Amino acid sequence: MKLILGSGSPRRRELLAVLGLEPTDVRAPEIDETPVKGELPRVYCARITRAKAAALPCATDEVILCADTTVALGRRIMGKPFDEAEARMFLEKLSGRRHQVITAVAVKTTRRTWFRDVVSQVKVKQLSRIEIDAYLATKDWRGKAGGYGIQGPAGAFIPWISGSYPAIMGLPLPETAHCLRAAGVSVMGVT
Repeated sequence: MKLILGSGSPRRRELLAVLGLEPTDVRAPEIDETPVKGELPRVYCARITRAKAAALPCATDEVILCADTTVALGRRIMGKPFDEAEARMFLEKLSGRRHQVITAVAVKTTRRTWFRDVVSQVKVKQLSRIEIDAYLATKDWRGKAGGYGIQGPAGAFIPWISGSYPAIMGLPLPETAHCLRAAGVSVMGVT
């Protein structure tokens, strides 16, 4: 079976490598990721992940893996910031508070789709304007839900998590391995 990564995220590719997997191909689907009015973050993340999987055609010898990561402050969805000003706003709102990071994964064959999601809690320390300015200058916020990536410089802002570190990065490893094995992919030598 050929493993197709339905994501352009380099972090997801790195996390797949942790499982001993290298995708045969990368096909990032283009879908509308706009939240529906009143949509809750976990429902949103699941919908987007399923939409990504549905958007990619699957051959009989392929297994497609798609995922989405969403940052939620209460009921508010904090997606990928449009620009530096929005990234600043996200960081200011997250400063000194706990929030949720939801990552959903879908594994698809021509016969079936397997789905899992993971919710982790993350605390951001109280951030000074100087810290926010310095972080924004790194440009690390680009393309990252909530305007930060825990695996980069913003990791210095995270004193506490409860949940799955790899899921916060973008791919929950145990859940992904389970779905891939169910689809017939050997993960670390085990099918």
